[in-house]
Amino acid sequence: MIKNFYPSSIIALAIIVLGLCIKSGIDNYADKDRRVTVKGLSEIEVKADHVTWPIQTTEVGNSLPALYDKIALTRQTITKFLTDNGISESDISIVAPEVTDMNANQYSNNRPEYRYIISSGLTVSTADVETVRNLVNRVGELLKEGIAVTTGTYNTRITYDYVSFTDMKPKMMAEAIANAQTTAEQFAENSHSRLNKIVSADQGQFSISDRDDNTPYIKRVRVVTTITYSLKD
Repeated sequence: MIKNFYPSSIIALAIIVLGLCIKSGIDNYADKDRRVTVKGLSEIEVKADHVTWPIQTTEVGNSLPALYDKIALTRQTITKFLTDNGISESDISIVAPEVTDMNANQYSNNRPEYRYIISSGLTVSTADVETVRNLVNRVGELLKEGIAVTTGTYNTRITYDYVSFTDMKPKMMAEAIANAQTTAEQFAENSHSRLNKIVSADQGQFSISDRDDNTPYIKRVRVVTTITYSLKD
């Protein structure tokens, strides 16, 4: 009888283990499609920490040497205006002049009063955003020096940037993931389930945009992460 006991026990144990494996397989199969995909958002508003300000002027005349001297004096005057009001000379760069010869237009029989039109200027690139913003409002003072600064064109558009957002990326990612998990937990609770493991995750792309058209020096930094969780009872 003892001889028959051991084989019977082994068979019984094997049946139990097989049953548990089958049950686990059935449970896993039943749960494999029970998932929830949620998005987590992190968003913050910051002030721009870098500005690029193109300052362009236009001169007209018939003598290139005379125009050269005038452009040199204009640059000197603008540079003094900038440095006297807080801009470092190392943040100022010279822009190569663009010369248009009106007589070179072979399709026109008209000869204009001035043969040459020369656009030239400077570019201020600095982290001192507040100083630039103040000077932009005072650029009309150059009119007293006989200098008219070109505005309203694509080439003279002031650009504000936020270049140090890398420092806040880990914190924003953690916040986005936490927000996604909170949403998933609420969904699981409403569906009488519990969150299981993460099936997939997409951290998304960081984006930096102007808060609005009137305040380009205030930036909105945001990231959206997408996470899929499996659910269990």
